[in-house]
Amino acid sequence: MSAQAAATAAMKTLRFHHYGEPADVLRLEEAAIPHPAGNRVRVRVHACGLNPADWALCRGLFAGELPRGIGLDVSGVVDAVGEGVEDVKIGDCVLGAADFAGYPSAGASDFAVLNHWAPVPDSLDLVEAAALPMAVETAYRSLDNLRVAAGHTLLVHGGGTMMGFAAVQMALMRGARVIATAGDTFAGRLRALGAEVTPYGEGMVERVLQLTGGAPDLILATAPPSGALPALVRIAGGDPRRVLTITDFPAAAELGVRTSFGEDNAGPRHDAFPEFAKLAAEGRFHVPIARSFAFEDWREALDLSQSGRAHGKLMLLPAGA
Repeated sequence: MSAQAAATAAMKTLRFHHYGEPADVLRLEEAAIPHPAGNRVRVRVHACGLNPADWALCRGLFAGELPRGIGLDVSGVVDAVGEGVEDVKIGDCVLGAADFAGYPSAGASDFAVLNHWAPVPDSLDLVEAAALPMAVETAYRSLDNLRVAAGHTLLVHGGGTMMGFAAVQMALMRGARVIATAGDTFAGRLRALGAEVTPYGEGMVERVLQLTGGAPDLILATAPPSGALPALVRIAGGDPRRVLTITDFPAAAELGVRTSFGEDNAGPRHDAFPEFAKLAAEGRFHVPIARSFAFEDWREALDLSQSGRAHGKLMLLPAGA
């Protein structure tokens, strides 16, 4: 699509015009197709992954100019490139992160502008590709901030979350011993990857310490906030600096626990996209997908996401995908 045609065309997009609960503020509506600025590409969206962060955006996370869209994880076919872009061309399949802050729409749209991307290997399905970006970036950055390396014992609290599932795989690739807390849905899959698994809930502290024979070197908390951070600090031998959370920031501030946004080296790690896209294409890395929904069924996807029973990534697919 030419820039002139895009300027007069409309697309479907899921976005909000004021902050509040997602079910109250989100609207599937028509909007102008965005034009990519410098160092950006526009894609015709094939699939868009949903994350808890999307609902946080609706409530005011990273507040900015409105309207604003949701959908941070995207795969699609490049149909326009901004000035300075040299590594992709029109017609290439890419996965990447939607520029949700720079445009009044994001990945849950017929067309999306990306500010970070990587080629999709030929053997990688585009829906599976769209499940990768945020899980890869967040897990990779968190493990780097913790400096997880071969020989470490790492506890991943929330191994059944998509960030946790990604982190378990990455830490094992680094040569760490990984213990994961998880429910029955993902326990078997985590064990098959090579992790030791124990349930959440009462007795978790004792179970983990029995497995480790002492405090683990490092702890990554990826589970939704549930009041578990004090227990994780106890597992860490009382040292909150050995614990990093990507979700429970208020409790972290009270306890002195590290957070994914509070590190000196917490810059985004989108440079990990190509490596893990290649690993996914080879069957050596995976973000589980639970269900895919048409854009028009976004409320069903929202309800399932917020129920806590999705058991995998939820994907939105445009009508033409």
